Amino acid sequence: MNRARIVVLTVAICAGGVAAYLASGSDKSAPPPAPVAQLPTVDVLVAKNDIGLGQTVKPEDVQWQTWPAATASATFIRRNERPEGATQVTGSIARAPFIQGEPIRDQKLVKAEGSGFMAAILPTGMRAISTEISPETGAGGFILPNDRVDVLLTRRLKNPDQNNGAPDIVTSEIIL
Repeated sequence: MNRARIVVLTVAICAGGVAAYLASGSDKSAPPPAPVAQLPTVDVLVAKNDIGLGQTVKPEDVQWQTWPAATASATFIRRNERPEGATQVTGSIARAPFIQGEPIRDQKLVKAEGSGFMAAILPTGMRAISTEISPETGAGGFILPNDRVDVLLTRRLKNPDQNNGAPDIVTSEIIL
């Protein structure tokens, strides 16, 4: 072999070795990730399943779930404050619906204690009335259970001066 070819071959092999060394040395292992700070948490009673309006809460409807302490409202039922919270809410009636995973709050529950459903779900200071509704006087099916409506009383009074041709007196007022 020619001396020039040997020199070129030697230089090529050395260059390849240097390139391989540099390529393998650049794969430094990444430093371990910094430890993530653990946020303080509390156990909160949440709805395990959807709980509908007027539904009685059963033990299988609720469970304890870890919740960030910073976002846990004071109205949530916490295990460290009420360890028997799951059994305390059992038998209560839902005043408002709960969706799965929603924290249980006493404000949305009521203990029926033998009273009827309507008495149990009515908020404090509210009252329910019933009135006879015919298809002609109803709202054509647009008023559904749990809707809030204004009740108007309209009455026709006989005019004592009717002998003089005066019309009857019609009055209306808002009752609720």
